[in-house]
Amino acid sequence: MYQAIPYSSTRPWARPSPAAEAAVAVKTETAEASASREDAAGVERAVSESPVVVVGRRACCLTHVVKRLLQGLGVNPAVHEVADEAALAGVVPDGGEAAALPAVFVGGKLLGGLDRLMAVHISGELVPILKKAGALWL
Repeated sequence: MYQAIPYSSTRPWARPSPAAEAAVAVKTETAEASASREDAAGVERAVSESPVVVVGRRACCLTHVVKRLLQGLGVNPAVHEVADEAALAGVVPDGGEAAALPAVFVGGKLLGGLDRLMAVHISGELVPILKKAGALWL
């Protein structure tokens, strides 16, 4: 049988003041904005340096599926992990399609997400696209 831990009233619980809560909220917002800018810069750099880049969230199963599909074709994609879709804002043009994670960039251009990658693969157009980008030599 489990025993309850006795409650100690030596340290009373105190609610933080509204000013302290506001300061924590501002710090959180600025930290998130800073992380988003760093993610966006990292994505832009990765897209410009590698022929195939997969941008996704950490430990995302869809990112894993995209990576394994490309590796099965003989491509070694660069995988860049981000916190959210805001990191794609600098890479995807304003008139372009909406980018969702995971996003696949081939030859510096957005190919699309997992659904678009699968559609291009099934139609037989993916291998020529990868050859043209220099990611596949066969």
